Amino acid sequence: MKTHKLLAFISLAAALHSCGDDDKDKNNLFRIDTSAMKQQYQPQESFSLSLVNEKNKTIDSVIYYINDARVGAVKGNEKFNVSLEGRKFGYQNLKALVFYNGNNAETTGRIELTSGIEPKLLQYEIVNTYPHDMSAYTQGLEFYRDTLFEGTGQYKQSSLRKVNYKTGEVYKEIKPEEKYFGEGITVLNNKVYQLTWRENTGFIYNADTFEKIKEFTYFKKIEGWGLTNDGKYLYQSDGTEKIWKLDPETMTEADYVNVYTKTSKIKAVNELEWIDGKIYGNVYQKDAIAVINPATGAVEAIIDLSDLKTKVTKHPKMDVLNGIAYNPKTKTIFVTGKNWDKMFEIRIKE
Repeated sequence: MKTHKLLAFISLAAALHSCGDDDKDKNNLFRIDTSAMKQQYQPQESFSLSLVNEKNKTIDSVIYYINDARVGAVKGNEKFNVSLEGRKFGYQNLKALVFYNGNNAETTGRIELTSGIEPKLLQYEIVNTYPHDMSAYTQGLEFYRDTLFEGTGQYKQSSLRKVNYKTGEVYKEIKPEEKYFGEGITVLNNKVYQLTWRENTGFIYNADTFEKIKEFTYFKKIEGWGLTNDGKYLYQSDGTEKIWKLDPETMTEADYVNVYTKTSKIKAVNELEWIDGKIYGNVYQKDAIAVINPATGAVEAIIDLSDLKTKVTKHPKMDVLNGIAYNPKTKTIFVTGKNWDKMFEIRIKE
């Protein structure tokens, strides 16, 4: 009798132990089948999701998620087709919530969505060359009412200026506190918006007088790099592949895009300029400008300006290309660099 009880106890313990192990490892029971999947996709493509079920569990249903948003469900282990049209570029985090034998388990995966556009290489011609303040660590450049506004950086040296672009003369200038590293600028509704680098703070000035209207704190903890506007919204870069679309009254996020080519994300998008419905962005350390679709983040064209650096006076503080200002009257673009002694007026050619 005792032997029977002992055997029953051992059997029960073994069963409980088995159930415990199964429960403990349940998120390892299934995995997303990647055998027919690629690591990178483009928006016009689609793919199918299904599970590898090595232990042959009876699957009741599966709910699929992309970036934590439910995209659909299937009965059993049927294939689920996913369209990528309209999704933001970047990593798409996949998750399957699996229901089986009265239990549920999760498994995850990831793909990357890139642009489907092959960027064009645009040519340019130099229209004019002008002097530029060699001490100006240029961070932002923009025309407003025929006046060139320039924001400069470096701790203890940052400034906001109005500049005679033909002579390089600075005829109006203010400086923030020395603790701020000035970054991108843009002018909207007669207000100058100026970013700072790591201080999570920006400033708004009257464009005529440079009187400070207010300070603002970034909507999240990011770095401030480039800034532009489309006449309604602001667009801010932060040193990553992201460009944030902001409400200029509240400085809160309205949307964002990830900047991508067909093969990879473009990090370190810097100074920005809005030109004919596109965002022109310096790519830090590349001496090039990317022409970006503001709705999708797709790089549609590239302007290689590396040759301009050979036309600038070399000196120890000379740094990379940075600064884009579009003059709508002449339909030309003014570009310079950090601590460059020249600014170039260029015209884009297809």
